[in-house]
Amino acid sequence: MSTRDTVIPVGRWRNLGIIAHVDAGKTTLTERLLYKTGTIHRTGEVHDGATTTDHMELERERGITIGAAAVRANWTPEGGQPHRLTLIDTPGHIDFAIEVERSLRVLDGAVVVFSGVAGVQPQSETVWHQARRHGVPLMAFVNKMDRPGADFDATVAQMRDKLGANPWVVALPVVEGEHIVGLVDLVAERTWRFDDAGQPEVHGWNDDERSAHAGARADLVASIADRDEALAEAWLAEQPIDAVALTAALRRGTLAGLGQPVLPGSAFRNVGIEPLLDAFVAYLPSPVDRPAVLAHTDKGDTMIAPDAGAPLAALVFKVINQSHGPLAFVRIYAGRLNVGDAVWRSGTDRVQRIGRLAVVRADDTEAVESAEAGDIVAIAGWKDVATGETLSDSHHRVRLETIQAQPAVLSWRLSPERSADLLKLGNGLARLAQEDPSFRVGTDPDTGETLVWGMGELHLEVMVERLRREWGVQVRTGSPRVAYQETPAKASGAIEGKLAKQTGGSGQYARVVLSVSPVEGEANRYEDRTTGGVIPKAFQAAVEKGVHSALLEGPRGYPVVGTEIVVLDGQAHAVDSNEMAFHRAAQIAVKAALDVTGTVLLEPVMRVSVSAPGTAVGDVLGDLQRRGGQIVNLTDRQERTEIEADVALAQLDGYSTALRSLSQGRASATVAFHAYRPAAVQEPVRRTA
Repeated sequence: MSTRDTVIPVGRWRNLGIIAHVDAGKTTLTERLLYKTGTIHRTGEVHDGATTTDHMELERERGITIGAAAVRANWTPEGGQPHRLTLIDTPGHIDFAIEVERSLRVLDGAVVVFSGVAGVQPQSETVWHQARRHGVPLMAFVNKMDRPGADFDATVAQMRDKLGANPWVVALPVVEGEHIVGLVDLVAERTWRFDDAGQPEVHGWNDDERSAHAGARADLVASIADRDEALAEAWLAEQPIDAVALTAALRRGTLAGLGQPVLPGSAFRNVGIEPLLDAFVAYLPSPVDRPAVLAHTDKGDTMIAPDAGAPLAALVFKVINQSHGPLAFVRIYAGRLNVGDAVWRSGTDRVQRIGRLAVVRADDTEAVESAEAGDIVAIAGWKDVATGETLSDSHHRVRLETIQAQPAVLSWRLSPERSADLLKLGNGLARLAQEDPSFRVGTDPDTGETLVWGMGELHLEVMVERLRREWGVQVRTGSPRVAYQETPAKASGAIEGKLAKQTGGSGQYARVVLSVSPVEGEANRYEDRTTGGVIPKAFQAAVEKGVHSALLEGPRGYPVVGTEIVVLDGQAHAVDSNEMAFHRAAQIAVKAALDVTGTVLLEPVMRVSVSAPGTAVGDVLGDLQRRGGQIVNLTDRQERTEIEADVALAQLDGYSTALRSLSQGRASATVAFHAYRPAAVQEPVRRTA
């Protein structure tokens, strides 16, 4: 680590993400945070394409964040000690949800940014629930309080109603005219005011201010005391609650997930940035405050505590390919990582040496010699590394829980405009798939054409544009295809799969009996109930692999999901049985069972969220209903109406163009994957028995 970082102990580190709905102001906020911490010396604007974390050319042109970017900064609260912040600015668009997912998998805390004008928006709900699922402590920043129509109280109320949150308002906005000019700090009983340049002036409350804000502070204390025994005792005893006691109770409650501190501000006007930085330090956890993580070993499951003196356990959570080679971002959960160390990689099941380590600031890197538990660093030069790999001590091998990507829902056909670019196209697609687990490359079994699968049109547009810019490949795109799935229509009963071939010399023999049944959800379940060694232990893994291989393509030609496969019986031959034979017998049994059960075609259904002016609501609703959409929710917001509907992806072709036409360009929409449901039209079976 650099000299600057070694003086800051791990207890004063904060690894935190900035997450929100698209256009809530995350990247602008990150830019102001970096400026206020002295990490950068001038701020760039999103609309100018000059921000630090949106460093990709495509991000600057489109004004959106595509990839999560990590930056490191130091912050010292007034009268406090220096703290180290690792900030990750994440995308707000649903098509890049994998960036949020893998960031939350490795972060210790997060700040959710809400627009004070728009309030809690659809993607706000998505990222909030993602964070809660990972157990990440949260706080909130209500941004854009300088905009006309901004309503801090309404946004806090929506947090309760829409998110099931328990917001603890630790600061109130000071508004003069139409602009926010300061914050009332209810915890420390002081007021922040900011001049036109964003410079703060802080003063303690006078008697009038204390009288004016006493009720709001009492409400805050009561709300926290309801969840904190130590504070409750002091409050019930009518003891004065000072800033130290209140801050400690807020921190305990935030770390336990019992509530979320909320502050207002305006990133664009530099209002509220210093109080937010202080709140990061005061309320969000350090790596040593987080619970131990689950890991798997050959001897069973174990828990990994954040201990630098323990054997190494680290997770690769992101891979990017730069002009000078690949970078693998790693979160270290235990132990130390040093340049020159030989570590075991779960993805390749081999030991590999660390050639170079770096701390990353967006597109810039700083070489370091070592890192320890709690660090987020990058390993340079590993060409075959993949997201979700575990790195561990070669003598204490463990596997951490990997990172799950949502299923891709849309595909395009790709072909190079020049046949000479076919190799470059293949290399480019391989690198993009390595970087993004939600981007998948395949081949059409009927035509042999290249297919790319992604989370939506924007996702695929960005990938195609990156092929053109970064690999110099001009490509043609074909018509979109929906990612259908299949699920068994009923249970099969016991079905036999048998392979018996004799060709002179060693033959091929295996018999597998199994059953297939439909289950709730998309995951497939596998269970081996055989007894007495009818399938020798050496061949059991081959049977399981054969089963999963057969489920990749069902009778209709699509992946099979929502299936429980139970192996009931089997038979081996002393000479002619081998892994390949049992792999093939399992495939035969599964395909035969699916022919018995038949399958139901499933299609992806999207949650469409539309914000439309009142004059266009009727036309928008009519169009959604013509597309077979089911209206989920209608909310009036003064001059606009928020519409939520579930619509099959196959019916959304050209929707953005139609919406602009229906509303004269005044309506906007976000489309997010919601669930797989039985398709309205069941395609005929493509494969014969």
